[in-house]
Amino acid sequence: MYTPLATSSATAAAPDIAGTSPSPGATPSSAEFVLQEFPVTRGQGPHDVAPAADGGVWYTAQLSGELGWLDPRTGQTRAVKLGPGSAPHGVIVGPDGAPWITDGGQNAIVRVDPKTNEVKRFPLPQTFAAVSLNTAAFDRDGILWFTGQAGSYGRLDPRTGELRMFGAPRGAGPYGITSCPDGNVYFASLAGSYVGRIDRASGAATVLQPPTPNQGARRVWCDSRSRVWVAEWNVGQLGLYDPASGWKEWKLPGARPMAYAVFVDDADIVWVTEWTASAIVRFDPATETFSSRPLSSPNANVRQVLGRPGEMWGAESGIDKLVVARPR
Repeated sequence: MYTPLATSSATAAAPDIAGTSPSPGATPSSAEFVLQEFPVTRGQGPHDVAPAADGGVWYTAQLSGELGWLDPRTGQTRAVKLGPGSAPHGVIVGPDGAPWITDGGQNAIVRVDPKTNEVKRFPLPQTFAAVSLNTAAFDRDGILWFTGQAGSYGRLDPRTGELRMFGAPRGAGPYGITSCPDGNVYFASLAGSYVGRIDRASGAATVLQPPTPNQGARRVWCDSRSRVWVAEWNVGQLGLYDPASGWKEWKLPGARPMAYAVFVDDADIVWVTEWTASAIVRFDPATETFSSRPLSSPNANVRQVLGRPGEMWGAESGIDKLVVARPR
């Protein structure tokens, strides 16, 4: 299926949110960063983002069933319809340079060709209907692993189209997923409050239990040392699982924080989205210090973050904007 990209009216890039003060409990200016926001089409409900190879940014428009693309230089956006009933959740860029999408509405993995805009779907088996597809990650062998919040996870071989599904320990909950440099794949279970390590050969998952009970592990990300960072939603903490030494946890700054997403950049700096303060939080593992900057709206609701060197991107699902954080 070929669908032309529809170009929206050009919008000027929003100005940096300059002059905002770090949130209470944040660190001094040595860790400061600046934010810039970009409006997208009203009503799209941007959910996840993925920096594109051409300098743009892909984003899932969950409410309109589209994959969007933003040009940060001009603020202009484009979108491609993903199909009837589409409600895309996650998007990542694969080894082939194409955006790959977890589409809960179509209960399928979707690939969009970045040059032709061709939409290719990999439907889940009938025995795994309505799994609430969430997030995906490619392992170092080019296999796509993905989560279903209703209680499953799966793998797709893009070369053959073979798709396999697995039931998750403790049932419902699989949410964020990540692939580490050492080859291990981990997912977070929000409802199960654990991190699962997947045996890529068998598909079986081992439960890794964070120290805090019922912490609500929501999303995970690996650093360059294959340590696993965890956004602990229920308790507003940042967790770290080191296979060599075990667990550590840190409370985010502010009153009653809620940690949604986590991402580790190319300098091993950890980024977290915090919903109570509607803020982007930066954590330096070397000094174990936080810095935080509020977004322009108290209901920005940044659900996921990804990045490229010098930039950390997120989707403000509550106000139809994308946001980028850069060093000052």
